[in-house]
Amino acid sequence: MTLVATAIRAGDSVLLARRSAPGDDPGDRPRPQLAKFHAPEVVFGPGSLSEAAHAALRLGARRPFLATDPGLLAAGWPDELLGHLHEAGLTPHVWYDVTPNPKDHEIEAGYEQYVAAGCDVVLGIGGGSVMDAAKGIALLSSNGGRILDYEGIDKIVFPIPPMVMIPSTSGTGADVSQFCIVTDTKRRNKITIMGRALVPDVSVIDPRLLTTMPDDLNAATGLDALTHAIEAYVSLAHNPLTDTHALQAVSLVVGNLAHTMEEPDDAAARQCMAHAALEAGLAFTNAILGATHAMSHQVGGLLDLPHGVVNGVLLPHVIRFNGEAEPERFRAIAQAMDLGLHPDTPGADAAELVAERVRKLADDVGVPRGLAELGVSEADVPRLAELTLQDACLTTNPRPASVADIETMLRAAL
Repeated sequence: MTLVATAIRAGDSVLLARRSAPGDDPGDRPRPQLAKFHAPEVVFGPGSLSEAAHAALRLGARRPFLATDPGLLAAGWPDELLGHLHEAGLTPHVWYDVTPNPKDHEIEAGYEQYVAAGCDVVLGIGGGSVMDAAKGIALLSSNGGRILDYEGIDKIVFPIPPMVMIPSTSGTGADVSQFCIVTDTKRRNKITIMGRALVPDVSVIDPRLLTTMPDDLNAATGLDALTHAIEAYVSLAHNPLTDTHALQAVSLVVGNLAHTMEEPDDAAARQCMAHAALEAGLAFTNAILGATHAMSHQVGGLLDLPHGVVNGVLLPHVIRFNGEAEPERFRAIAQAMDLGLHPDTPGADAAELVAERVRKLADDVGVPRGLAELGVSEADVPRLAELTLQDACLTTNPRPASVADIETMLRAAL
């Protein structure tokens, strides 16, 4: 049997993934030879927000830096956390000058505040943008320079301050991941910073925080979690440890996301979505992602669009593309979605069923059917395709993709 070995740098580990060559047994799936699983300490459950203060204290905090955003301040959760921090004898500094898709200059301004206030432990309470900004500030606090200097894999030289992350959405996975996504405002695209140092020390997941999300953010982050799970499961760097988390996340999102839109105060469904986001985050930070995220980063960077919404539009097209070459992995995904798959259903048919179910879920939660509705034009396609080839997430896509392939998928998604 002929095998193609692909070396994938993932944090401080190298995964050697095997991919079947044409003509091999179609059941021969990408299989890593070596797996290293990165994960923070996790505190999960309603009312767990108070544990963030205890975690910060254990990590040596005296003057913690608390990153959040105006929307979450209005919802009141940072005030509750500040009360817990004060009760623990800490003197926090609050920073909230971050916008969706955090910008390079915002992170650098936050870093200046961190230094001026003499902070130590970094806390982030919010969605993925807040947590990515908090990671960027922690990175700069001990390594210096400009945030864009760290684009790529393992560029962080010196240890960074301890981090405690508290997600307020149900999908980004930034609270458990080794990624930091930053918008390069000059080039108008997103860069990926990746490294083991960016995995937070503690993730505090309180499902109560999800109840104050607006519907559009609930839909976007839920679809982001689903994209994380599916891309991680078919990634060249997947392994048995990540597979379990990925499939569990698929099942939880498909079973609960639409219900949270209809019944936003259903605590059980919210807890399931918080669980889904965690499972998907643990899967993708270790198995990495694929073409959906590689393209979505560029679309979001160009037009400052909600990341999860762009994922929801692109994902069915990427599933069909990958399903042509590596269809068998989609059988288990179809089963996790409870699609009533017959044991003899071909893998290619399973991939199509998965793509259709993803699109139906996107319809159910109000996500546009095409990129054109989000402001992407035909003229943007060549530039977006070229930038996609530079994104680290494309490395682990199960099917190699050329510029022409990327352009075809983008045009299909218009």
